Amino acid sequence: MLLGEMAPALLTARFQESVTANALRAYLAEFISTFFYVFAVIGSAMASRKLISDAATDPSSLVLVAIANTFALSSSVYIAANVSGGHVNPAVTFGMAVGGHISVPTAMFYWVSQMLASVMACLLLKVTTVGQHVPTFTIANEMTGFGASMVEGVLAFALVYTVYAAGDPRTGPLGVIGPLAIGLMAGAMVLAAGPFSGGSINPALAFGSAVVAGRFKNQAVYWVGPLIGAAVAGLLYDNVVFPGQAASVSGRGNSEGIGL
Repeated sequence: MLLGEMAPALLTARFQESVTANALRAYLAEFISTFFYVFAVIGSAMASRKLISDAATDPSSLVLVAIANTFALSSSVYIAANVSGGHVNPAVTFGMAVGGHISVPTAMFYWVSQMLASVMACLLLKVTTVGQHVPTFTIANEMTGFGASMVEGVLAFALVYTVYAAGDPRTGPLGVIGPLAIGLMAGAMVLAAGPFSGGSINPALAFGSAVVAGRFKNQAVYWVGPLIGAAVAGLLYDNVVFPGQAASVSGRGNSEGIGL
């Protein structure tokens, strides 16, 4: 009976922590950073299609998007790191939640902020470019949905593992190197898998473009794989590679009241 009474009380306490002033600032920080990240990545894909006649098969288009991904993610993580931890990605948030570095209610609010920001960024691009087609993430014809999901899972694993390592207090202060390392890893993963699975790595990125374009084919690929890869990365880092760490790797910023 006592356990039955404790569970609702714990859930209520967690929810209250997720609606404090600090928590609301964290959600706003996630919205802003995710908005600019998605705007840069999707915008770069749209720009390449406008400047290159056959962007789908031109290697320079892939390089352009990878560079935009690197710069945008590094900057987006940096500007939000001291407030929300700079997740900018539902997969990163999921990995942190599975590892116990962020509460489930807070993670859900992070997801809402990230996905809303992605939709708004893609919508703004569509409106301001006078209805130009908003590209969505697609898998190669020779790949299956399962194979593409596995590829996206590996990409997310690499990204979230880098996030954990960059935010580990035992490696010293985050500074500028941490966000840069995260961005470089994302850019490298886009170069490696872009032509095969699309190289989204970020469920919010794929979701926002799909909503605005009205095309949800293979959308599960960009959720199932990355979420599993992120969870495995977080659990592996905390429990196998660097077990028994003293401080939260996601506590790079102000963690008071936001369940970090």
